[in-house]
Amino acid sequence: MFMLVLFLIFLGATETYGQGRGMMGRMSGGSSRGGGRGGAAKGGGGSDSLSFEKRNFADDSVNVRFRYLDTARYTVLDSSIDDYYKRVPLKQEYVYLGNNGNAARPLLFSPMRSPGWDGGFHALDLYAFTIDETKFMNTTKPYTQLGFLVGSKAEQNLDIIHTQNISPDWNFVVQYRLINSPGAFNSQNTNHNNIRFNSDYTSKSKRYHAFFIFMSNALQSSENGGIVSNDYLVNENKAYNDRFNIPTNLASAAYSSRNFFNVKLNTGNRYTERQLLFRQQYDFGKKDSVVTDSTVTRYFLPRVRFEHTVHTFSYDYKYMDIQASLAPNFYKDNYGFVDVPEKLSFEQQWKILKNDFSIIQFPDANNPLQFFKAGISYSHYSSDTGVLKNSFVNVMVHGEYRNRTKNKKWDMLLSGELYPAGRDAGNYDILARLQRSLGKKLGLVELGFQNINRSPSYLLNYESIFPVIKKDGLRNENVTGLYASLFMNSIKTKLVFNYYLNSNYTYFSNYNTVDQYSTIFNFIRAGISKQFKLSRKWNWYMDIYVQSVAGNAPIHLPWLYTRNRLAYESTPFRNLVVSTGIDLRYYNSYYADGYSPVLGQFFYQTQQKISTLPDLTAYMNFRVRSFTAFIRLENLNTATTKYGFGFKNSNLAAPLYAMPGMVFRLGIFWNFVN
Repeated sequence: MFMLVLFLIFLGATETYGQGRGMMGRMSGGSSRGGGRGGAAKGGGGSDSLSFEKRNFADDSVNVRFRYLDTARYTVLDSSIDDYYKRVPLKQEYVYLGNNGNAARPLLFSPMRSPGWDGGFHALDLYAFTIDETKFMNTTKPYTQLGFLVGSKAEQNLDIIHTQNISPDWNFVVQYRLINSPGAFNSQNTNHNNIRFNSDYTSKSKRYHAFFIFMSNALQSSENGGIVSNDYLVNENKAYNDRFNIPTNLASAAYSSRNFFNVKLNTGNRYTERQLLFRQQYDFGKKDSVVTDSTVTRYFLPRVRFEHTVHTFSYDYKYMDIQASLAPNFYKDNYGFVDVPEKLSFEQQWKILKNDFSIIQFPDANNPLQFFKAGISYSHYSSDTGVLKNSFVNVMVHGEYRNRTKNKKWDMLLSGELYPAGRDAGNYDILARLQRSLGKKLGLVELGFQNINRSPSYLLNYESIFPVIKKDGLRNENVTGLYASLFMNSIKTKLVFNYYLNSNYTYFSNYNTVDQYSTIFNFIRAGISKQFKLSRKWNWYMDIYVQSVAGNAPIHLPWLYTRNRLAYESTPFRNLVVSTGIDLRYYNSYYADGYSPVLGQFFYQTQQKISTLPDLTAYMNFRVRSFTAFIRLENLNTATTKYGFGFKNSNLAAPLYAMPGMVFRLGIFWNFVN
């Protein structure tokens, strides 16, 4: 709360001061497990130095645009209200362990695609800020976006973004997000705090550019080891209608609390991450200008750019249980403990320093979206647990070519990373992507290829304080991916296809044992997204994916995943936009991965098959000018009349991990121009 109060004071001060005066990224088709979190951001060749638009910063209206670190193209904020999941960290294609903020994993296959060092803890990645998603904004007026969400069981989310320009070429953005949810079951409460401050500056001469990002993710999720038995979910004992009373494998309810003011962690995982990135660029080229009527707009045409990036990381991964002695069988049976102490604590800390120097050359001075880039980075890694100490370095060379043609029809990317020296020598990443515009009516086609050779994550491959049984002689993982998509604008349809060729797939085979599947195997996924116009005001949004793994690879995912929204969308009044209807998600029964709370890892299992009813949500979204609201009744599919009516027929997200009953959520988002 202290940080929140401090932030609000800072926000008010900056508002007073203000009143006084497309990226071609990584391969599409599924996010990578931990991708983009372990290394300094690449690219950045383009800039907005070539712009003939004269923006009037004295205008009464507000014009807010943003771009990412590695792109030159600005875009506008999304104000649509058709999909709630555009506004929250949770995503519909993920399953999470029963409470907002608990460990989550994707239902669609998404292999690791980040070479070099990786810590191996990714169960809470969904709730963290990232460098890749950082928005560098430009606004004509100080602008604030406030989001607040409340839900059943005292759930609350807070998201505040403020941005303003100190000058036309100097902007800053500050963002704070809180996810706090006690949850329905014992010891599954979460408390996530995310802070990000970023700024970008361009000198008056347009030669010098600076980018700064400070980011902090404090992610805290309690663990209960799952419920003792699924039989407690629908039971004649009415005491279990209150899910908090269902016994769990860890964390005695006597030590647990449903008070959202109590954020103390008794049994669970706390992951803390802090990053600081500072990038400087200096351009050589020529000045020019455009004369329109009596206005002269001056700009700069870069030909060669020198770039330096320093990027620091600190990670702290911790599991603790202050009442471990009350659950001795859980630790003995699943982790091989001989004696279980009264308290347990496992912690791994990392500090990383990366320096990158790059040179960018622009073949066409009039097109900053076409460039060649070459660079080298040096990274130092150190870890000290008090018992184990480790220190090593990595050297990485990289290069890329990007080109978005001036007619905006072609967009291409060729990039490569190679680790020639260091602990991860031999790791590499090769990426090629081509995008072609077919016109406004026909749409867009995209093709992609990627090949990654990477060391298994540190937790799986090297000695650590955590109770992991490792396998000797692990080889580098190799993933080859092919991607294709076709968007047909005239019929509101998108087709996607993914093909993966995997070897040396590394995974957990139970609660704490690492294994590797060395046989090469294929994984195929195809999907279609389609908007059906049923009438003038009724729309059907359909997403269907089918996926399959060849052979006996240790991967269990549903072969069918679909999401369907039947929506009534209208503008009944001039400033009122409404979208209301039902949201249905379904995936077929399958052997869902188990979950290891001590390690924060999902693991392969073949003992329990999960069968689910379609997840059903009723919703109403509306927007009145700058005010947007989302009202939702989720998990209506849990209704049952067995042993009396109630919302207790819960789906399972993983063996012994049940979803809650009906959940009410109300979210409001309000934009302010200061």
